[in-house]
Amino acid sequence: MPGVLIASDRQYHEALRAVFAAGGQPVRCCTSAGEARRALCGGDFSLLIVNAPLPDEFGKDLAAQAVHDGMDSILLCAAPQADKVAAGLEKYGVYVLSKPLSRQQALFALRVIRTGRQRMRRVMEQNARLTKRLDEARVVSQAKCALARCQGMTEEQAHRAIEKRAMDERISSREAALEILKLFETTED
Repeated sequence: MPGVLIASDRQYHEALRAVFAAGGQPVRCCTSAGEARRALCGGDFSLLIVNAPLPDEFGKDLAAQAVHDGMDSILLCAAPQADKVAAGLEKYGVYVLSKPLSRQQALFALRVIRTGRQRMRRVMEQNARLTKRLDEARVVSQAKCALARCQGMTEEQAHRAIEKRAMDERISSREAALEILKLFETTED
């Protein structure tokens, strides 16, 4: 199960661990951005919590890098800075929360992140299905053109020929179209 990585001053580790380990995920704590980057390279994490500022950098770059690498990221910073920091990090998809942070705010942020992750997963699945359908349509279209060009069929006749081959051989239309394209490739050589 992917875990949570917390980059923070050591004195806040246990408090942040108690708040952000609510989902039962393993939690690892780091005291600097450099240590967090090394942990990210070798670990399996789904969420990065940056309690800014860190001793070696503020933490904005670390949070943005984590999102770029496919994780969710929350940056905690002082209330007076939060709006300005959030404006700069919104484009990267980093969540910015102001300190002091209540347990309710943290849990709400985690629910928002989980909901967003679920939505993204559904969009990615839909995208994969549509990409597969477009690929199939492209291959079938190429096979229809090859049949029209080499055998003088109309588009409708070529379409029926591909569907008949698919049904006769119990394969998909895409596979039948690929077989037809391979057949014409070998005859043209």
